[in-house]
Amino acid sequence: MQNIDSRKYRLPKNKLLVALKLCIKKQGSSFRKALSCGKQAAFVVKKDALTYDGKVMYKNDNQMTREQIIRYVTETAGEEPVISTTGKASRELFEIREQKNQSHKYDFLTVGSMGHCSSIVMGAAISRPELRFWCIDGDGAVLMHMGALAVIGEAAPSNLVHVVINNGAHETVGGMPTAARKIRLSEVARACGYPYAVCVDSEEELKLELAKAKEHRGLRMIEVLCAIGAREDLGRPTVSAQENKNNFMSFLESCKTQREETA
Repeated sequence: MQNIDSRKYRLPKNKLLVALKLCIKKQGSSFRKALSCGKQAAFVVKKDALTYDGKVMYKNDNQMTREQIIRYVTETAGEEPVISTTGKASRELFEIREQKNQSHKYDFLTVGSMGHCSSIVMGAAISRPELRFWCIDGDGAVLMHMGALAVIGEAAPSNLVHVVINNGAHETVGGMPTAARKIRLSEVARACGYPYAVCVDSEEELKLELAKAKEHRGLRMIEVLCAIGAREDLGRPTVSAQENKNNFMSFLESCKTQREETA
């Protein structure tokens, strides 16, 4: 693995190729040797190695922030299980629990598995029909595995609420636009068999749809149009992915035990 040292290069983005070519020239033989043995080779660009002129800015006209939307979802879900997509959505969910001094056992954070949280929550919902599951998804993640919508629509678990936060951008990795900024994912969901799918762009509409989801059974998607941006001081989960999985599974098992004891 060859590091591009920020102290040596400190290049603007359009000059990164020059640095990469230099590294390839210097490390070419060792890279070819590693690759010929079935091994991997990679360049790691250190933080702050590149400068940014600030000329490219990604934004939209939506008003609600993702963290605000997730806060409303958790308030409505209460002690019901939540499965969230990778990136800043899971980071914000984790911090909301911290701020409220709530347990993280209710949440499964789909760390590093972009696009898979909807399939995970579908499996969980089918296996535990007595519980209501909330899925906090993102537009980029939905686009990455859009086929999951058809599978979910066909299975139609009545205990799944699919909340898709659509800011039209891959924000966690820089804010580059997605195709979702020009399409309605809720309409795609309806075409895939979701019996109820709606798009909202205000707090009032969101609260109303979340209340409906809490009150009524049935598969539904709530697409929420969202602004681009996050807090500068947004932290990261302080528990490992393994701990998160174990805590979540223990929570689901405790729900099953409580149900059996009261039956």
